[in-house]
Amino acid sequence: MTYCLAIKVKSGIIGISDTRITSGHETTKAKKVFTINKNQHSFFIMTSGLRSVRDKALTYFREIIDEDDSSFNKLYKAVNAFAAQVKKAAKEDREALKEAGLHFNLFALVGGQLQDDDGHKVFLLYPEGNWIEITEGSPFMIIGNNGYGKPILDRVLKYNSSLKFALKAGFLSFNATQVSSNDVDYPIHVVYYEKDSFNIIEKQYKKEELQSISQFWQHQLSESISNLDDSWMDKLFTKNGDAFETLDEE
Repeated sequence: MTYCLAIKVKSGIIGISDTRITSGHETTKAKKVFTINKNQHSFFIMTSGLRSVRDKALTYFREIIDEDDSSFNKLYKAVNAFAAQVKKAAKEDREALKEAGLHFNLFALVGGQLQDDDGHKVFLLYPEGNWIEITEGSPFMIIGNNGYGKPILDRVLKYNSSLKFALKAGFLSFNATQVSSNDVDYPIHVVYYEKDSFNIIEKQYKKEELQSISQFWQHQLSESISNLDDSWMDKLFTKNGDAFETLDEE
């Protein structure tokens, strides 16, 4: 499984990806983010799904970038080019994967900005090669294991949030997933893009670098639960025999 997150706020983009690869009973580490930083061409691709399929599609796409990167003046055109390579890999490998009991399941998050874009963009690419753009109304997307980390982002993240706030919330989303799932783990890769900068900054964080933040959050969460008003529990915990009431049926 995988955890990859892309957040688009007014001032830029934050991306976070884990590095754990699980195959049967074996686990390995591998980078899941690919970045391009050229003259007014800055974008990243994060993927979830079969490693072999991802590597093939990205290898094909790298050749296109190396040969004719200048043909992409808007990010959606680069997304279309990558989608074409995903479909090419699917055509080559789908039957063999099916015979092996596997499914072609490559998802991708593509974010950044090219010279003729009116701003920074983030796209979600599906295995079939179609895509959607992340909008202000729903400023983030998770691919892979999204069940544990999504609620905190739903509660706190807004399009007007700062990049620092987005990264904090994004890390806590990853942290919730990592704590609850054994197939998502450190180190993580963080990508940071400021609107109109045409420069993606990438950094790897190891577990020990963020352990104090994780522990602080765990303590704060426990304290917050302890400090919640509990007067509404009084009837539940009373020892009187008539403590329990039945709701009237409408």
